[in-house]
Amino acid sequence: MTDIFELVEGLINSDDKKAYQCLKQLESESALSANVYPFFPIFVEMLSNANSYIRTRALILIAANAKWDIDYKIDEIIEFYLKHITDDKPITARHCIKALPSIAKYKPDLKLDIENALYKADPTKFNESMRPLVEKDIQKALKDIRKL
Repeated sequence: MTDIFELVEGLINSDDKKAYQCLKQLESESALSANVYPFFPIFVEMLSNANSYIRTRALILIAANAKWDIDYKIDEIIEFYLKHITDDKPITARHCIKALPSIAKYKPDLKLDIENALYKADPTKFNESMRPLVEKDIQKALKDIRKL
């Protein structure tokens, strides 16, 4: 496997295909070990990036590392993370919403905050073609979280 630091650097590569491959490898590694978790501050920084693809990658990797979060780093940034439920880009919002059950699973103390944010989310800001998809994602995330 490529060095994790190189993969993390690759997340902001201008070649989206290369950046996506880095994301997939980091996501796989995150499922197996805590080796990616030390890069958490970089993922948090990526949440503010103007590029929605980079924000999406950060959302996915933060959620993928929730099970390794013994330092309560997600707790510290959860409000900022939850703002992405209604990200300017609906695809980014959808990725955020889909990642929330994983965070709730490993961070049960945040479950209520996550549910409240989903209930309060206003998908009417999205265009008519995306709104029903976001609404469906919210309902599925709430259903999955309730099962935990």
